[in-house]
Amino acid sequence: MRALRAGRLTYVILGVFTLGSLFPLVWTAIAASRNNTRLAQTPPPFWFGGNLGHNLSVAWTDANMGTALLNTVIVAGTVAAGTVVFSTLAGFAFARLRFRGSRVLLALVVGTMLIPPQLSVVPLYMLIAELSWTDRLQAVVLPTLVSAFGVFFMRQYLAQALPVELVEAARTDGASSLRIVWHVVFPVARPAMAVLGMLTFVMAWNDFFWPIVALTQNGSPTVQVALTGLGRGYIPDQSVIMAGALLGTLPLLLVFLLFGRQIVGGIMQGAVKG
Repeated sequence: MRALRAGRLTYVILGVFTLGSLFPLVWTAIAASRNNTRLAQTPPPFWFGGNLGHNLSVAWTDANMGTALLNTVIVAGTVAAGTVVFSTLAGFAFARLRFRGSRVLLALVVGTMLIPPQLSVVPLYMLIAELSWTDRLQAVVLPTLVSAFGVFFMRQYLAQALPVELVEAARTDGASSLRIVWHVVFPVARPAMAVLGMLTFVMAWNDFFWPIVALTQNGSPTVQVALTGLGRGYIPDQSVIMAGALLGTLPLLLVFLLFGRQIVGGIMQGAVKG
């Protein structure tokens, strides 16, 4: 079989897209290493300055970034784990279990994706206020433990990757539903679970709208809520704001560096199984 080789044009196109993708991150780091006066000048700086350490220290202290990072890791990790587990269970039920009203229920689940999340803010806030969860992390975690997208995503994957014969063989051997899920469904769904977990983790980490409603900067802030405190003042210090944004982005980059290969491998494995 003849191996496919990329030409020079391919590398040029990939290089251009790579530089374009990295430019926002590089510019954030450059702005974080300058001062407010230099950022206001024209043309703007295109190379690093000497204030990066100072600006990072100020942003860490002013935004209480240590607590915010810990809270965000707890929230994003819990939401990602819950979404993966519950979405896989629901996806398996919709894909391979027979019960009355399955199509109607699936249509209702998918239909909830059409409802703007802003419409649910008022009743959701009234609910957490009644439960005395205001400014507590469970107010952010529990409403997002399951997502309609995750259920639909896992249902579509399992409908293709999980043969009916495999489930029937497990039932013939006397396996219960929970044992089938643990020994059959989870191993087959592992590639899709990895992708869904990463997507959910990133979305939960970057979520701003609901956390800014349910949490405060002085209570139990996430990173996105804590960063709002850096923009206050008569003349906001843009360099400190960029330093805070850089601090909030670095953990995500670390996650991609550590688990990126496993995620890509899971996607390829899922493609082969599909």
